[in-house]
Amino acid sequence: MSTLLATERLTRRFGGVIALNGVSLDVAAGERHAVIGPNGAGKTTLFNVISGELLPSSGHVRLGGRPITGLAPHKIATQGLARTFQRNNLLANLTALENVRLAAQAHTTATRRWLTPTARLRDIRDAAVALLGRVGLEERAGLPARVLSYGEQRQLELAIALAGRPRVLLLDEPTSGMSPAETVAMTSLLSRLGREQTLVIIEHDMDVVFAIADRITVLHLGEVLAQGTPDRIKGDPRVQDAYLGAPPPGRA
Repeated sequence: MSTLLATERLTRRFGGVIALNGVSLDVAAGERHAVIGPNGAGKTTLFNVISGELLPSSGHVRLGGRPITGLAPHKIATQGLARTFQRNNLLANLTALENVRLAAQAHTTATRRWLTPTARLRDIRDAAVALLGRVGLEERAGLPARVLSYGEQRQLELAIALAGRPRVLLLDEPTSGMSPAETVAMTSLLSRLGREQTLVIIEHDMDVVFAIADRITVLHLGEVLAQGTPDRIKGDPRVQDAYLGAPPPGRA
């Protein structure tokens, strides 16, 4: 598979602190790629640089072979990259359907149809309904976002991110704060997403990581400690020492 997203020796300094130090990774089209590591490893900083929230001190980011380093977040979004955050950013008083409809409208020419009332833009509403169905919220479409459960709000965020039909979707701790049942539901949902969306996931729950990821990058102190398949990462002594811990006796 061809590389869709690549970082090349990304470095980011905050004064005397080096948050990222020469981080290179490549993500193939259709891949599910997890980024893991202890707190302070540089995971969220990596996402911030890729998505344009932060400028790198040095290094480059390419999407589909084209440089996106230094572009504003909204410009990067138009190139086919979307992101969710650890904390939700929903319009709490609007319904689930209205939240997704607005996101879908932002990625169409609908805002330029000056003579057509938004309420009549059936194609946008239908797209929003389909997205809610894709994440399992079709029966919650008419409820305000504020009354949805925490897990449902995270599902709604995913629908909003998918509204732009991104080629690459960055998910920052998609199961953080969820109950065990909500975590299982989100893991199943992410596993069912079509391969037209390439996923890059920061996640602390290793059960989720090993259930979803095709490949894993391990960050430690701002550097790439290891990269490879889940089985390779599980058995890497450096990763066990820095993050996972040693496996129980009798298990590799």
